[in-house]
Amino acid sequence: MHRPVTAWYFFSGATRALILFGSSTFAPMKRLVVFFFLLGLWSCEQAPERDVSTIFRYNESAGISSLDPAFARNQSNIWATHQIFNGLVQMDENLKVMPCIAKRWEVLDSGLIYRFYLRSDVKFHANACFKNRAERQVSAHDFVYSFQRLLSPQLAAPGAWVLKSVHSFEALNDSVFEIKLSRPFPPFLGLLTMKYCSVVPQEAVDFYGAAFRQNPVGTGPFYFKLWEENEKLVLRKNREYFERDSAGNTLPYLEAVAISFIPDKQSAFLEFVKGNLDLISGLDASYKDELLTFQGDLQPKYARDFNLYRQPYLNTEYLAFLVDSTKQAVQGSPVLNRKVRQALNYSFNRVKMMRYLRNNIGHPATAGMIPMGLPAFDSTAIQGYDYNPAKAAQLLKEAGYPDGKGMPQITLQTNSSYLDLCEYLQSEAQKIGFNLKVEVTPPSTLRQGMATGKVPFFRASWIGDYPDAENYLSLFYSKNWAPNGPNYTHFKNTRFDSLYEQASQTLNDSVRLSLYRKMDKLVMEEAPVVPLYYDQVLRFYPKTVQNLGGNALNLLELKRVSKKQRS
Repeated sequence: MHRPVTAWYFFSGATRALILFGSSTFAPMKRLVVFFFLLGLWSCEQAPERDVSTIFRYNESAGISSLDPAFARNQSNIWATHQIFNGLVQMDENLKVMPCIAKRWEVLDSGLIYRFYLRSDVKFHANACFKNRAERQVSAHDFVYSFQRLLSPQLAAPGAWVLKSVHSFEALNDSVFEIKLSRPFPPFLGLLTMKYCSVVPQEAVDFYGAAFRQNPVGTGPFYFKLWEENEKLVLRKNREYFERDSAGNTLPYLEAVAISFIPDKQSAFLEFVKGNLDLISGLDASYKDELLTFQGDLQPKYARDFNLYRQPYLNTEYLAFLVDSTKQAVQGSPVLNRKVRQALNYSFNRVKMMRYLRNNIGHPATAGMIPMGLPAFDSTAIQGYDYNPAKAAQLLKEAGYPDGKGMPQITLQTNSSYLDLCEYLQSEAQKIGFNLKVEVTPPSTLRQGMATGKVPFFRASWIGDYPDAENYLSLFYSKNWAPNGPNYTHFKNTRFDSLYEQASQTLNDSVRLSLYRKMDKLVMEEAPVVPLYYDQVLRFYPKTVQNLGGNALNLLELKRVSKKQRS
């Protein structure tokens, strides 16, 4: 049995010491080294003179469950695996599919065949799984193995669905990889940018077995060095990385990436303010008003030392109705009445909600389910819902509930993170006559209830897996009824289904966008959902950090990031 060797690096100016030890033989010594490593490398108070300008440090409060890209199903796993692995193609900051390991590709046979031509200078990270521990060149056969592994029932990877439209794939030779689809699927290239589709070496999977999740071997700009679960993850610069910047310089610029796992977001924020972290992503209620004004700008006391980066995020936050009359949970419920659903959409002020509850982080969702940041988003073509209490009252009257009289109670289920938004909606809707109750439910319980059709009204969100509006419209396709798909409302409309199927066969982008907008408009008319807001990517980082951008998928791209000394 092979026992992986762990390496710890200490940095002090230009001095570097390396200690090697086995994973179990020197356990007491290991704990001592961990302590001094953390103390010497990341303790700002004890070593303010140290040079950390080549180390990027961020925190994952949710933890990381696996470094295997086949299990990169949530943001924390995706961010880490993105530094270690590459795929055929990648997404740039404008959500455009760009070459990666594939230097170019062809789409043939009316969108049924994708043929990729691979670079010849891509190597897997040096590792004990390879002969002489040396790097090995990537070939098309590695993609055959990686895709077969992703689809393997034995692996049971959550990312297997990305290849559901694939009929077959093969290596035509060492440098050409071909994929054949069972039917045309226009967003397919976008799917291939997901970390699920990363290339992995069979030698590493065979060598480490189930422990591959904590001993990843990829081709990315950083290679795996060590992972003390729930303590620290360290990645080091891959000096053999194949990508270069526009001036021909090798990437990445950073020497290392250090990830901590502080579960309390308020504590992580304090570490950020002290200079011990280089990134805070998103906004938590514990420090929201401390960091931002109501207008969404940095508070003056932080504006001198920190930058705020924001852009549209492919995430629509919404409330959803179960509109399946066969389900016991909604039998006799007013949510089955379209005019009641429309009235609730008109009953609250989304602009006010965003200003006072979200510090203007995000945009009021007044133009459908397709979020800002996608080409199909069109606030002029899709008429959503603005604040109109008079119209809401009229719709309630037409539904048979004038001023709310005789209306049965409607229960809105949410988790604790969104209680403030739901209570705001409750307060506003009651002014129109709604008998609305808000109930806090554990996230796992709520998800189970949504999947099984036992929750008549619930808060939800949909974060795009790939940058195409089909991702959001699939929520309303009747063949996607939960639990076999993401249609948790059990919405069914023959016209919508016809448009959806037509769009899935359309390769012309402008025609497909027109079909998407027609579908979104139809959903708004039927109102199985109450769109709340379109989210934003929000990042706070010190002014010492350079070139930390992002895209609407909220991907953490570190290969072009650099740091300068504090002034």
